Amino acid sequence: MRKIYIFDTTLRDGEQSPGVNLNMQEKVEIALQLEKLGVDRMEAGFPAASPGDLAGVNAVARAVKNASVIGLSRSREQDIEAVREALQGAQDPCIHLFLATSPIHRQHKLRMEKHQVLETAEAAIKYAKKYFSKIEFSLEDAGRTELDFIAEVTAMAIRTGATVVNIPDTVGFMTPYDYGNIFKMLKETVPGIEKIQLSAHCHDDLGMATANALAAVLNGADQIEGTINGIGERAGNTSIEEVVLALETRQDFYQAKTSLVLNEIYRTSRLVSKLTGMVVPGNKAIVGANAFAHESGIHQDGMLKEKTTYEIISPETIGVKASKLVMGKHSGRHAFREKLIDLGYDLSDEQVNAAFAKFKDLADRKKQVEDEDIRALIEEKLIDTPEVFALGTLQVAYGNQMTPTATVHVRHQDGGEVAESAVGNGSVDAIYNAIDKATKEEVELDDYSIKSVSHGKDALGEVHVVLKQNDVSVQGRGISTDILEASAKAYLDAVNRLIEKRKNPTSNRSNVTLI
Repeated sequence: MRKIYIFDTTLRDGEQSPGVNLNMQEKVEIALQLEKLGVDRMEAGFPAASPGDLAGVNAVARAVKNASVIGLSRSREQDIEAVREALQGAQDPCIHLFLATSPIHRQHKLRMEKHQVLETAEAAIKYAKKYFSKIEFSLEDAGRTELDFIAEVTAMAIRTGATVVNIPDTVGFMTPYDYGNIFKMLKETVPGIEKIQLSAHCHDDLGMATANALAAVLNGADQIEGTINGIGERAGNTSIEEVVLALETRQDFYQAKTSLVLNEIYRTSRLVSKLTGMVVPGNKAIVGANAFAHESGIHQDGMLKEKTTYEIISPETIGVKASKLVMGKHSGRHAFREKLIDLGYDLSDEQVNAAFAKFKDLADRKKQVEDEDIRALIEEKLIDTPEVFALGTLQVAYGNQMTPTATVHVRHQDGGEVAESAVGNGSVDAIYNAIDKATKEEVELDDYSIKSVSHGKDALGEVHVVLKQNDVSVQGRGISTDILEASAKAYLDAVNRLIEKRKNPTSNRSNVTLI
């Protein structure tokens, strides 16, 4: 059974999703979970983009011990030096060089002829080789590059010292047949191809990223690059969980598998969704809320008789477990700790105590606390942002024939408390106007979304907001059984993050569109 290596780029290509901006703590949190998931390689960012991105990559490099940490670099010496600095302290560092090769990129972006592309790429690989024993080289927009030139560049990369050659379908243009044919051609024609690994990096612009990645596997690809939940530029990247479960479920066909810890998939998906603010669609394969739901009467009948009639993957495979402990207001600390362990959380005594207090508060308002509620409670404050402002009391007056009015008490970290009232177009607008007056922050609400964390009338509501102030964008999250309270918490969380980012401006990253 052939092993397929998994190259995760959630922290780099995934973070290029519009509206996503992970801070250093969030990057490390996701990286450690990716390590638990068992990815072979993780791309932590693009160090040359900004000082903040360089620091974030370095933080990941120092935290991760059991996966290769990778930094992206254009084929420029200054970028290579930035990656070298960022990966100091990494157990297994690797540099990912790239240069565009397609006619449209050569003409309009690079303004280079073929020979100049070859010379530039060769010089970059040689320079990187002075510092790195592992070098991946990517032919950006390989999907629209002439086959003979793909072969020529690949042969050069092998001769010069690359250890992995990546063939990106940068704009999601390829079909499975065409994309697989590139790998077949390279395997059959390029001298020394057995010395390196071939990698597939696909985008989902036409909805074929997973299919194209699997076609590459069938035709000799050794590595698949992708992101958790398929996030990324434009329509996103290859969804890692989809490729991995396809290989696992259809080993008879693909004759290949990965070394991922499959029961960590769901938790990883949840964490990425939570920290990026990108909600997983209900019909998303593998990790969507409906992936294991059956409503059709015929399907339900079949499931009751034999699960495999309509379920080719069991929920337990990806870490979705049936509840063993019913959690409510009478549950004790020991049962709560066991539930956390069952859900995959390894917390200190101090963290358990803090989480238990929040759980008890929720249990007083809900008859039964579900696994999703507990996950939301734990993950809500997974990343500690200094709390300059905290929500005190909140009162809202609303009627369909009156102007909504909100009164908000906001506590300051110095111990003071401010109460402000405001009106708005709706209850949430009134709350946010009152918070603006209390915090004296001038911000623009760029995005607001709300979803139910669990089921029932008393379900937790999770609110996600994106605030902008000048050219700085931040996210905020809040949960509560009351959606207005959750809305206020999310807004204040974003304001606190904005203040923290203002104190540490180097955490801002550049918007750079890459492979």
